[in-house]
Amino acid sequence: MQAVVFWLIYPLLWLISVLPFPLFYRVSDVVYFLVYHLIGYRKKTVTNNLKLVFPEKSSEEIIKIRKKFYSHMCDMFLEMIKSISISEAELKKRFVYTNIEEIRRIEKLDKSIMLMCGHYASFEWLFALQLHELKHSAFGIYKKIRNPGFDKLINDIRRRFGAELIQNSKANMRISRNENAGLRGAYAMIADQSPKTASYKFWTDFMGKKVPFYTGSERIAKEFDMVVLYLHVEKVKRGHYKASLINISDNPAETENNQITLDYIQHLEKQIREKPELYLWTHKRWKHLGKEIPKNAVVR
Repeated sequence: MQAVVFWLIYPLLWLISVLPFPLFYRVSDVVYFLVYHLIGYRKKTVTNNLKLVFPEKSSEEIIKIRKKFYSHMCDMFLEMIKSISISEAELKKRFVYTNIEEIRRIEKLDKSIMLMCGHYASFEWLFALQLHELKHSAFGIYKKIRNPGFDKLINDIRRRFGAELIQNSKANMRISRNENAGLRGAYAMIADQSPKTASYKFWTDFMGKKVPFYTGSERIAKEFDMVVLYLHVEKVKRGHYKASLINISDNPAETENNQITLDYIQHLEKQIREKPELYLWTHKRWKHLGKEIPKNAVVR
């Protein structure tokens, strides 16, 4: 049944992907109207999240941010579809890396890279990094999509531009194999996922609220001696992004435990406070708020 659903929808997705950009974003406007005004997709979750982390803002300000967020979210979803057919030249023009020289510096260190990303601005086109003729192989660590058709589509899109996806459950094994073979990789990982259970061992402040955080990116970087970078993405205008590679640590094994995660949170939170409409507020990041912190947890 899942395969049937995919093949029924795919022709429409392909058709949308080949539309010229002006018409393409008109489709996004229609999707926004449906998602925000008619369906109200996760509107309660978005509103509660915004009120939670911005208690100082008025109802009018919250609504304004909410509308801008939904518009951006629909753009980002459609941009993922655009990736089915977008050319390398167009992608490189629309997702600009400002300091590729940071990658050249790391290449001389002969180390792999842990690229820590957030649910912010655009994480769909970050694989444009591979278009800059890197010596590193590009990998994205992700959670497998339940529908096998859509999971294959996402993998095929990434492979179009020389990147490969690794399931999060298989990341350690694959990275270990790559490192043992002398293959240096740039591993992109969205690091602000909320743990499924409140018993997770590291709790810290995020947007003024104490919540549990995964430390998997930091742990992997320490284990394999990777250079850790934060992907700082700004939305310049509709359909155009500017990304900078911010160094967190060249030698993660020498850093205090959880410091890399804390530095990452600081970078992400600063961006969210500057332009909150670009964060993924449908993401239930604060679902464990108010739950009892485990006695054996590290709290910072």
